[in-house]
Amino acid sequence: MNIVVIVAAVLISLAVGAVIGVLYRKKIAESKVGNAEEEAKRIVNMAKIEAENLKKEEIIKAKEEIMTSRKELDQEIKERRGEVQRQETRLIQKEENLDKRSENFEKKEQDLNRQFEELEKQKEDLDKMYAEELNKLQEIASLTKEEAKNILLQEVQKDITAEQAELIRESSRKIKEDSIKNAKEVLTYAVQKCAADHSQETTVSIVALPSDDMKGRIIGREGRNIKTIETLTGVDLIIDDTPEAVVLSGFDPLRREVAKITLEKLIEDGRIHPAKIEETVEKAKQELAETIKEEGERAVLETGVIGLHPDIVKLIGKLKYRTSYGQNVLNHSIEVSNLARIMAEELGLDSKLARRAGLLHDIGKALDHDMEGTHIEIGVEILKKYKENPLVINAVEAHHEDVEPQTLEAVLIQAADAISASRPGARRETLEAYIKRLQNLEEIADSFDGVEKSFAIQAGREVRIIVKPDKISDDQMTILARDVSKRVENEMDYPGQIKVNVIRETRVVDYAK
Repeated sequence: MNIVVIVAAVLISLAVGAVIGVLYRKKIAESKVGNAEEEAKRIVNMAKIEAENLKKEEIIKAKEEIMTSRKELDQEIKERRGEVQRQETRLIQKEENLDKRSENFEKKEQDLNRQFEELEKQKEDLDKMYAEELNKLQEIASLTKEEAKNILLQEVQKDITAEQAELIRESSRKIKEDSIKNAKEVLTYAVQKCAADHSQETTVSIVALPSDDMKGRIIGREGRNIKTIETLTGVDLIIDDTPEAVVLSGFDPLRREVAKITLEKLIEDGRIHPAKIEETVEKAKQELAETIKEEGERAVLETGVIGLHPDIVKLIGKLKYRTSYGQNVLNHSIEVSNLARIMAEELGLDSKLARRAGLLHDIGKALDHDMEGTHIEIGVEILKKYKENPLVINAVEAHHEDVEPQTLEAVLIQAADAISASRPGARRETLEAYIKRLQNLEEIADSFDGVEKSFAIQAGREVRIIVKPDKISDDQMTILARDVSKRVENEMDYPGQIKVNVIRETRVVDYAK
């Protein structure tokens, strides 16, 4: 009985303990759940606060980027407005210059008309004097008609000869003064016009881009990439609205070529940052130096000139990146060398001296961007430094007639240089434009009445007009030449001046039978 009671007591105790344990574990679990809920609420609140802070920071960054972009846009607009204003100023100045030139020409035309009227008046006075003298002679009874006529002619001849000589001297003096003044004005205007076109054609290189996205990578963060390229190469990068292209602007063709090679390599590599840019610029300079050396050696080999100093060969290679009025100077030098050699061989002169001087005649242009003086002075100084043949130096110095040529080969260099520079298509003007200009010149001349045939010669610098002698008199020839000149000036654009040469020929044919 006691055992049963004890067992029952134990079982009851175990049951109570189990109940108590369950209740205790439940209470602990509820406590943990509550703590977990509070922790979760705290974490959620912290996350909300952090999200709000991040949101505010992103808004601030976005506002800063918008302000930066706005400042950059305002600066670009300001720069473009400044450029537009400068261009407008230049156009206004050019227009004023043209107006002044027009006024000067009108004044000169008025002066010529006044002189023409004075000459007409003098002619009338001479006619009147002649009539009076004739009447006086006829009143003298002791003279025959022939004697009076002879005396009259002698007196009139004396007066006319004196006045004619004075008029010729005065006209020659005035024409000489006006010609010098007009020549200076024409040359100044031509130089200004050519400089503008030339600058536009030879100071800009274009690099193609695979896509417009590459422009942003070239600019870099806050423009650090483009600033690095411009600083290391000395060339301005113009990134505008032109699709898939970047413009390189600079007066030094070698620097512009280094910048072009650098940019092409960076675009091909894809990695664009300041350190990579600096490394690529150095590689581009080395590649350009190798190219210059190869081009110099190619020119020497092509012309057959031997024994040149390696530094002179490099300077010849530099001419590949130098242009003159749109003509590549290296190709021009090779052409002059070959032309001079051919002419020397035909004339039995020293062809080796001719081709050597022809290749070196423009060597100074390789350094005229870096040194003061004309390309002739620089070239002579370089050749003297490397102890070149004195006859070659004289040919180089004389090829623009700065000094007297000492040899016939030097004269050939002058001729070859003129041929290479003035042949159709060599400089600035294409062959089609050249032929069209000649055709227009002949068409203008042929359009006048009494013209039998016209011929444009001297590369368009002269037009010879053959007139019909039965329709055009000697006096009408002067008027025709003036009318043709006026129409050519009004309807054509051409460099320098065009000589209008009117020819009237009368032929008499007979047969002996």
